[in-house]
Amino acid sequence: MTDIKILMLIAVFGHLLCGYCDCLLIYAGGEKFNFRLMGDNEKMRRVFAKMPLKNPLLSMLLGCLALCMSSGGYYALHLWMKQFSPPAAVILLISAAIFFIPGTAHHVFCGVAEWFYIRLGRTEEARAAITDFFQQTSATMIVCYLGMLAFSVTLFVMVVSGATALPAWACIFNILLLSAVLFPLRVGGAGNWAGAFMFLGLMFLI
Repeated sequence: MTDIKILMLIAVFGHLLCGYCDCLLIYAGGEKFNFRLMGDNEKMRRVFAKMPLKNPLLSMLLGCLALCMSSGGYYALHLWMKQFSPPAAVILLISAAIFFIPGTAHHVFCGVAEWFYIRLGRTEEARAAITDFFQQTSATMIVCYLGMLAFSVTLFVMVVSGATALPAWACIFNILLLSAVLFPLRVGGAGNWAGAFMFLGLMFLI
């Protein structure tokens, strides 16, 4: 197995682990959390009533490890792309950095917000504080998704246009496309399940 495929295999497990970490934050004690609930503290209190403090802590710690593991797969795609188009490879590298550096911060910030909301007794004041904190740090989420968009579009265009050695149909192994398929199902951690499937498919095709 080549180094590129090894990095991709590690990325598969990294995305699976990160998906689990997302679920630790999203499925709060059995009920599903979404950001729309942040405007109603009664609903927030009910959702987080059974959430143990260890969940956000575990999610933050394991999530950082998972994102480091996943980032290796994106670097592998950069290395693989260099033989076909050095400019496209550079775009993949830069967009992956934009994806993962703010993305890691965003994941930690989400865990921090949940931890403090629970630790401070799920009061209205706690809700207002974490809502303000999330709004003040939302740039990390926006930049993260912009990086993922740039990476996914570049990879899609290169594959579907025949600029690489992959068949055009292999463009389906793309985190953005796969996330779009999973989004209507409202599955927690959809982006990470999509990322794991992307690398699993590409690992066998490259």
